[in-house]
Formats: sequence, C-alpha cells, structure tokens
Amino acid sequence: MRGASIRLVDITKRFRSVVAVDRVNLEVDRGEFIVLLGPSGCGKTTTLRIIAGLETPDEGRVYIGDVDVTDLEPGERDVAMVFQDYAIYPHMTVFDNIAFPLTVKARKLRLTKKDIEERVVRVAKMLGIDHLLDRKATQLSGGQQQRVAVARALVREPKVWLMDEPLSNLDALIRLQVRAELKKLQKDLGITTVYVTHDQTEALSLADRIAVMNKGRVIQLGPPQEIYDDPKHVFVATFVGTPPMNIIECRVGEVVECPGLKRRLPGDRLKGLNKVYLGIRPEYMEVVDEKEGDLEGVVYVVEPLGSERIINVRIDDTLIKVRTTQELTLQPGDRIYLRVNWKKAVFFDPSTEQALGKLLAATS
Repeated sequence: MRGASIRLVDITKRFRSVVAVDRVNLEVDRGEFIVLLGPSGCGKTTTLRIIAGLETPDEGRVYIGDVDVTDLEPGERDVAMVFQDYAIYPHMTVFDNIAFPLTVKARKLRLTKKDIEERVVRVAKMLGIDHLLDRKATQLSGGQQQRVAVARALVREPKVWLMDEPLSNLDALIRLQVRAELKKLQKDLGITTVYVTHDQTEALSLADRIAVMNKGRVIQLGPPQEIYDDPKHVFVATFVGTPPMNIIECRVGEVVECPGLKRRLPGDRLKGLNKVYLGIRPEYMEVVDEKEGDLEGVVYVVEPLGSERIINVRIDDTLIKVRTTQELTLQPGDRIYLRVNWKKAVFFDPSTEQALGKLLAATS
C-alpha cells in the first residue's frame, strides 16, 4: 500500500455562529503519521471529517495527492476512516465485517470472491484476528472489535487512513498494546494517516508530527520532541505533558524577579516587557541542598507513582510540580530547594502567550 499527500488550504467551517475550524492550513507528507491533538471542541474531529468528505468546508480547499477533492463525495476520495465507536455490524461475522467495503464495490473494483477472501485473510493475519473470522462481532472483546474496525479500513487499501479517537474506549493495558500495533502497521504499510486524539501521551508516542489545535486553529505543528521541549505558546506548554509545564509569573527590570528565585536572571533580553512567564517542565528540576538551589519553596504534597514521584511545591502563591526518581523523605511543610536545567526553560509573553525563546545557559 502507498499513501498520498494531503493539503488543507485556508479551511474554515462554521456551525451557525460557532467557528469550528478557523483558516487551517496543513500539509501531510505521503506516508506520514500526523496527529491532531487538542481538547474537546477544538476543531480536530471537524477537520478530520472535512478530509473524509463527511463535512463540507465553508471556505478553503482540500487536496489528496494533486487532486482537489473538496467537492467529491467520501466514496470518491480513496480514504478509510476508523471511528471511536468502531461501527461494527453486530449481525455479521468478523469475516463479513472486514469484507463489507469490498463486497459492496466488488463489481466496480472487479474483485472476485477469491480476491476478497485473500485480502480479508491477509489483513486479518496482520492484526492477529484470523482465528476469529467465523465469530459474530457480538462475541468479541473491545480490543478485538477495534482490530476488526482497523482491518475493515485497511482491506480497501486506501491512500489515506483517518482515525477518530479509535482507542478511547479500550482499557489502559489493551490501549498500550494496540497503540504499538497501530504504529508498526502504519509504518509497514506506508499509509498516510491523520489521527485525532485528546490524549497527549498517545500523540507523543504515535506521531511523526503533531498539530496542536485550540479554538479551531493549529497553534503549533512539529515533531513530538519539539512540541514537548520547545512549545511556542502557553497553551501548548500546559496542554502537552504529564504533569504539564510549570508557568511562573515574573517581573522584569534589570533582572528577572520570580517567586522563590535565588539567582539573578538577566532582563536585558526582555526589554519593553514588565512581566514574563517562565516555563519549566517538572522533570527539568532536581531537589538539591540549599547552597545549590535556584528555587526555594515549601512541600505541599508528595504523590508516589511507583518508580517516580510528583512533588507539589508552593512558592509564594504559585504551586508547581516536580517529577523525580530521587529517593526522598519529604513531608508537607518541609522547605525544599530546586536546581533548574536552564537550557530547558522557556520565556513567554503574558499578553500574547507566545514564546519568547529559550532561556539558555546564559543566566549567571
């Protein structure tokens, strides 16, 4: 199977007075795995449905390969979609469910009964469900039903694979297993994939690139590590990551003055601003002795999480989180000192919430 590129040009979609998708421009390379990530109502599913042809944009054009498909019906776009609820036909066997897209178009596709059987068996083997082909869909577990839905999408050998939160109904352990299978399958087959989720862990593990969406717009597009380490907007910083990036409000003068900060940060790079936000990810801080500390605060609560722990620290009126694997005996009320990896810290403009750039190591 070979994928096709996707290009969205100035896509806008309104539902009455609500702008669901607001001038979205997006290019997906052939064979790429793109994740649309964002909270409920951000426009990600509407964007996916516009690619599929299930919604028509009020403005803008959709291209698959070099073809403008904006006005084409879904069946004419050579795309396959996997929905959140799987949409399995309960009265059919697994074989018939997978074969359905082929049987309804057998004449058009010039497929014989043998051709259909061979395709179904091949795809079922890929997904490890070939032993279930004679079962009714009602006899399957959630994970098995999800694999059937994926197989039904793949058996058509589409150019584009569209997935709308396909793992959200699965138990956590099964979700991890199927997630790994999906990633390997997509790479092996080379199908261009657009995947919608609100789960940032899922996005970070699956995507070649992530498009973080909010209020109908793409806020940032980039590889997972770039999205995580170099957020361009406060929304991205606080939506991506578990726990999310800590945001500390600071005053700017000749130096940057932040709550609990024990060292001088130069303010000359931030001329014209009275305030900035300082962003630091929870794992880029280390608990140290007082003399080595950059930030001083008080332990609010400690959350043990097996191999690591989350320390909630109150610094004046700000509550931040520190993720650590250090063996520590800390109690609420204990004074704590944190050394910051300044190469990973980011400044944000409070008025625009846009990133001003990395703080870097020049903070002495």
